[in-house]
Amino acid sequence: MPTRLRKVRKLRGSRTHGWGQVGQHRKSGQKGGTGNAGLHKHKWSWTVKYAPDHFGKDSLKPKRASKPRKWINVGELETLSQSQNTSEINLTNLGYEKLLGAGSVKIPLKVVVKSCTEQAKAKIQAAGGQVIVG
Repeated sequence: MPTRLRKVRKLRGSRTHGWGQVGQHRKSGQKGGTGNAGLHKHKWSWTVKYAPDHFGKDSLKPKRASKPRKWINVGELETLSQSQNTSEINLTNLGYEKLLGAGSVKIPLKVVVKSCTEQAKAKIQAAGGQVIVG
């Protein structure tokens, strides 16, 4: 059977509603302050657990200057060699920095490049070509 009166109704007129001396459940004294007060002092363990990013700098970092890297896939090398009428391709002189492994190659090519992936190297060597990295 539900109770007829809630606790709040019973405590009407009692001034402190079961919180002891006047002022013990009022405002922000003896509770550690209002809001974010004490996050760097007596509420530090709460800060570490629930708001670890509250303190410290982390926004508006300067954008790092980085030039765009130019790359080419293995599948594009055949058309490139046909347009230059040669089986030796110096990708470094053409402005490419990296050779990636997408696509396939059927003719043996000699490729000079700054860097390349293992997959790209394996595909060129499987076709009878060679890759010079450096």
